[in-house]
Amino acid sequence: MTESSFDAVLAGIGPRLRTLRQQSDMTLTDLSEATGINVSTLSRLESGTRRANLELLLPIAKAHGVPLDDLVNSKIADPRVREEPQKVGSMTIIPLTSQPGNLQAYKMILAPTEDIREPGTHEGYEWLYVLSGRVRLQLGDRDFVMGAGEAAEFDTHIPHRFSAADGRPAEVISLFGKQGERVHLRAAPADRRG
Repeated sequence: MTESSFDAVLAGIGPRLRTLRQQSDMTLTDLSEATGINVSTLSRLESGTRRANLELLLPIAKAHGVPLDDLVNSKIADPRVREEPQKVGSMTIIPLTSQPGNLQAYKMILAPTEDIREPGTHEGYEWLYVLSGRVRLQLGDRDFVMGAGEAAEFDTHIPHRFSAADGRPAEVISLFGKQGERVHLRAAPADRRG
């Protein structure tokens, strides 16, 4: 590494530190308390007027729960999701997220078939959005048929299953989260919808 490229790496650390702190909703005071580094030093690191070193970067990386490389390396990781599709009964399930935990997203292709499965229950909360076709959603003792552009959300403790309706394939996006995590849609009040 040449001296000029080394200086460029060091110059990029300050903005990354500031961005990481702001994404973590931390103030300089919060970070100072978590790392034992005084606020003035942290401020100078972020502005680039203080040169970064391992003694300063290690506690900052630990406080944010990120590898040291994330603070020093400006390369962007490959964001593409490379999970393999899974075939479950008449459904093809394509993961759209690769991070475990939190909210998970899936595209599901529902083949037309006679669905003989019993409705199931499990931990969590689910949101469905129909991309194409028509989907039959059985939820408890209720039956719903949803068309393209319609969405549903439900507690997965309620016995449920969904399948293609009308003998044609359908596609949905499914967001699934731990219990208590719900999708938050922002919509205009009823009197302002057009």
